[in-house]
Amino acid sequence: MIEKRKVVLVGTGFVGMSMAYSLLNQGGINELVLIDVNKEKAIGEAMDLSDGIPCVSSRMVIKAGEYEDCKDAAIVVITAGVPQKPGETRLELLETNSKIIKEITKNVVNSGFDGIFVVASNPVDILTYLVQKTSGFPSSRVIGSGTVLDTARLRFLLGEHLQVSSKNIHAYIMGEHGDSSFVPWSKSYVGCKPLIDILMQRGEEKSILDKFHQQVRDEAYKIIERKKSTYYGIGVALTKIIKAILNNEHEILTISTLLNGEYGKTDIYMGVPAIITNKGVQEILNLELTKEEQEKFDNSYKTLNTMKEEIKG
Repeated sequence: MIEKRKVVLVGTGFVGMSMAYSLLNQGGINELVLIDVNKEKAIGEAMDLSDGIPCVSSRMVIKAGEYEDCKDAAIVVITAGVPQKPGETRLELLETNSKIIKEITKNVVNSGFDGIFVVASNPVDILTYLVQKTSGFPSSRVIGSGTVLDTARLRFLLGEHLQVSSKNIHAYIMGEHGDSSFVPWSKSYVGCKPLIDILMQRGEEKSILDKFHQQVRDEAYKIIERKKSTYYGIGVALTKIIKAILNNEHEILTISTLLNGEYGKTDIYMGVPAIITNKGVQEILNLELTKEEQEKFDNSYKTLNTMKEEIKG
């Protein structure tokens, strides 16, 4: 486990503060520092959260700070950026948010930070790639939230449909955190039994699987239509990533990480199952996909690679 359990959050919008509130309730860190271009908001958020410390199970220091506070942090989480608007895709956010993220990354690195970056700003795969290239950090220490939330949504839906605990659903959303994501159904299990076998035994058509994926894919848009933005789900997902790092859990999560030959791709950040430790990404699990699944992975790669070339330009 990491001794210095200090986390710095850059961006005190809904996503960042949902993560902060989740961390306060779950505990496990000693210090949380909030940084925002609106310093008064960061101060107010720190005050508000601190009022709840006597009501939670563990002691925690919460304060507003500056980039110099990143120097001795274990993790810096970046959630800053312009939020996704109704009808807007994650990829349309690229131009504006790439400038913001690049400046933030430089400020963090200049502080002397030597920990692990966790990025949640959208489009997360491309912006995590930008953080890694701008920082010069090893890719193992620059992690995107990837499809961790998408995977959680999928497992919840499958669990509800099958009347099985979502904790026993082992299925993954892979690829882009966005419209070109896909599910490798051939590698999806309920406990130790293939999901497809269970559906067949229950007399259900395999085509129902496409409906589950479509529901997961469209969920964010539906939430945005109703309440303008999504934040609780990703806030809890970020807490899960942070605790997997700090506690050296060796947990398999579908984070966004740099591929170096896995799935036949290089120099691209995509959501894939990986083992997370206190060093960051220990290992990417290179699944044997079916021909159809590999084609879907390739399509997701093409979508992200086009965006990557634009950002490099």
